[in-house]
Amino acid sequence: MNPNGGGFGVTNILVMAVFFVAIYFFMIRPSAKRKKQEDEMRRSLRVGDEITTIGGIVGRIVSIKDGAESFIIETGSDRNKLKIKRWAISTCETAKTSANASSSNKKTSEIDKIDESKTKVAAN
Repeated sequence: MNPNGGGFGVTNILVMAVFFVAIYFFMIRPSAKRKKQEDEMRRSLRVGDEITTIGGIVGRIVSIKDGAESFIIETGSDRNKLKIKRWAISTCETAKTSANASSSNKKTSEIDKIDESKTKVAAN
């Protein structure tokens, strides 16, 4: 390295490499992972699922059209029907509630097992 500071040393290259690795792990990778999860959610949609669109419209899927690239949803109590594209779906409430129910069922069954074992110990 030049003592006058005119060189581009190995340490500068290492600092830049660490910087780009940090950008990858903190920005690019989480974004790609989130996009992959959203695509999986959109592929797994079925008739009867409660969804929210990216525009904030909440409805229930009543049919799947055009090779599964668009859906017909019902909204509100007056049952208005809208045709929306798959990419316009933001969240699926049915999947969230079923995931929460299954996790709460697991917790309940674990608590029941613990209570049964305590009862057996107390009986002895």
